[in-house]
Amino acid sequence: MTAPVTIDDIRDAAARLAGVAHRTPVVRSRTLDELVGAEVFIKCENLQRVGAFKFRGAYNAASRLSPEQLAKGIAAYSSGNHAQAVALAAKELGSSAVILIPEDTPQSKKDATAGYGAEIVTYDRYTGDRVAIGEALAADRGLALIPPYEHPHVIAGQGTAALELLEDTESLDTLVVPVGGGGLIAGSSTAAKAVRPGIRVIGVEPAEGDDTKRSLDAGERVSIPVPRTIADGQAASIPGELTFSINRRLVDDIALVTDDQVRDAMRFAFERLKLVIEPSGATGLAALLSGRVPASGRVGVIISGGNVSPERFAELIAG
Repeated sequence: MTAPVTIDDIRDAAARLAGVAHRTPVVRSRTLDELVGAEVFIKCENLQRVGAFKFRGAYNAASRLSPEQLAKGIAAYSSGNHAQAVALAAKELGSSAVILIPEDTPQSKKDATAGYGAEIVTYDRYTGDRVAIGEALAADRGLALIPPYEHPHVIAGQGTAALELLEDTESLDTLVVPVGGGGLIAGSSTAAKAVRPGIRVIGVEPAEGDDTKRSLDAGERVSIPVPRTIADGQAASIPGELTFSINRRLVDDIALVTDDQVRDAMRFAFERLKLVIEPSGATGLAALLSGRVPASGRVGVIISGGNVSPERFAELIAG
């Protein structure tokens, strides 16, 4: 069976993103290394355009649309970061965007999305089906729909973050990646296993949102109630069909972290690394610091985003 996303797709995406997306830095910390007993390499996608890795996949997908479709516009549904990513990608390509966002998405993410020129439509994430609503919205308006993870070009774009990390470090033994719908880890595991076949790829979910772990354990996609967690970008209720088909082959394990462990990781990153990380972006670091991912050798961690308001950030790390 032909893989839906290959290392060649990711390398092609990297070429397309060159000069458009940031090649984000890899940060080291002796204190972190001593705490976890490994050499840790942190890929700072919180410093990516729109403040998250999502710009990679959104731009890779949007840039492949025809001029006619770009003229009509783009639609997306998102908990926040993909919304901003599609809005900026559309702006960069001279198109327009209409974004479906949960009503309870942090206001800072709504404001940023609108700031890139997108029209915002809201829905209740606990009662509404965002896929059905988003598909109907796109069909009614004649827009190209770019989903947050169920798209091979989106997955290939997200995989460029791991590809860069592997190019900028030597011989990683383990790669730790936050998991929401599964697009980032699907692209990351595809890149990692192709470049370094012996590497272990570990996903991290919030304990209240363990749909991917349950699905991998069951060997099929499992649905859970919409999770209530501070990691709002990982509040998925079921893995994507496409992403799960990749992750069940390539991901070695899933670790779970509590909201308190995420807060501790955010606080550590701020105090010791001078990095501002949103809750969803901090789960990989939380898994290392809490010992949920046993660390040894050389470990890469993707910090997936940093979109959190000053007020919310202060509230989260104050405890």
